[in-house]
Amino acid sequence: MGNSKSCSERSFCSQLLPEEQAEIDRLFDALSSDKDSAESSPRCFSLKALQSHVGEALPQEMVTRLYDGMRQVDVTSRTLGPSKSVSREQFSASMSHLLKGNAEEKSLVILKMVSAREGPVKAREVQKFTEDLVGSVVHVLAHRQKLRGWAGTQATGAPVRTKALATHLVSEMKLPGGERPQGPQWLDLDCDQGVIEDWVFRVPHVAMFLKVVICRGLLILCGSLDVATLVPERQVELGQELESLLDAPAVLFLGSHLAPEQRQRWRLLFSSHLHGQSFSQLCGRITHRGPCLVLLEDRDGHVFGGFASCSWEVKPQFQGDNKCFLFSITPSMAVYMPTGYNDHYMYLNHGQQTIPNGLGMGGQHGYFGLWVDSDFGNGHSKAKPTCTTYNSPQLSAEENFRFEKMEVWAVGDPSESELAKAKKSILDADPEARALLEATGRTRHSEGFREVPDGDSAHE
Repeated sequence: MGNSKSCSERSFCSQLLPEEQAEIDRLFDALSSDKDSAESSPRCFSLKALQSHVGEALPQEMVTRLYDGMRQVDVTSRTLGPSKSVSREQFSASMSHLLKGNAEEKSLVILKMVSAREGPVKAREVQKFTEDLVGSVVHVLAHRQKLRGWAGTQATGAPVRTKALATHLVSEMKLPGGERPQGPQWLDLDCDQGVIEDWVFRVPHVAMFLKVVICRGLLILCGSLDVATLVPERQVELGQELESLLDAPAVLFLGSHLAPEQRQRWRLLFSSHLHGQSFSQLCGRITHRGPCLVLLEDRDGHVFGGFASCSWEVKPQFQGDNKCFLFSITPSMAVYMPTGYNDHYMYLNHGQQTIPNGLGMGGQHGYFGLWVDSDFGNGHSKAKPTCTTYNSPQLSAEENFRFEKMEVWAVGDPSESELAKAKKSILDADPEARALLEATGRTRHSEGFREVPDGDSAHE
């Protein structure tokens, strides 16, 4: 398919297009012309040549894994064992399998990247491979300056987040018999090629992450990879600096659960660090802004939140739809989707005397899956055994929690009508402040004040 040479001539059916094959061949020629590789006959390349080409773009562990996967590709269907170096056909076959192949073809190479020995691998080896893979994605995107403003592997807590995302991906793996991984004892179980193939088929991020590692690490076929589909552009207001609760692993994780049009650009609407510990500010800055992510960090270090699929409105009724979800980032990564039990997806109220004032998602009054009280800094996650709306567990370390850090990020672009509504003064969403001004006889000089338009925000 799409190759200038037939399958019989190449001993395998490459799925690379002619121009892609030509680029692969040029890289092989460069690698095999290395001093250590050129002495081999027929031409092939060594691990040292690959390491020299990649440089600091990838961690050495991942370069070695790639090399081990390539040199064990059997392009002749004769089981002769792994070669000492990588031939042209092995290189072409491994690139075709990993970048364009089906789940079976990808799994054959991945299995050898997990372990160089023959036969099944242990689940703990798959876990370690996945941690290396996630870490390599963040590393290479940071090295190539493609993180678009988000913190990479040097961020505080990055190793924990990397392991959490890897654990989330591996949790989707089904072991023989169909069971899912449960508890630490599963790490000693065997995973054969069928298990890896099923995992690759059902968890597309494994193949996508490998593509990032190959294209950006080896600087090959980069035109086939749109980083914007993985990493949204980070935007905050001009002149503002923010050490966000989100970093690259968290963004990769949350973005995978959003619609494609919501992955391109994330705009900061509210940060307690920048805009103060104020529920009135929160209401004024997040209403009528389209879909957004709400994040909190409690005083015990748990980071969690919810995705609001519709614009927030201050009103005494529940709102939203079944595209909303709750999530956890730290200490573990997980997403909790609606159960259909009720439609209590979103709730935002302020200034009322007889009903709760605050921001909530899931559950019911007094027992939300996620609740931020109008007395800013207080919240609860009452979900025992689970939240009725999202089937989520308790997200915070303590059922009733205190927090100091809160962020809201708009995802995707709001409609023109939403933007027009959002230009109202923050005071319009703060009845108490308005009443205080009127009681003192002062006019609302801030009536003309409006939020900074989206066009005035900038990349950080």
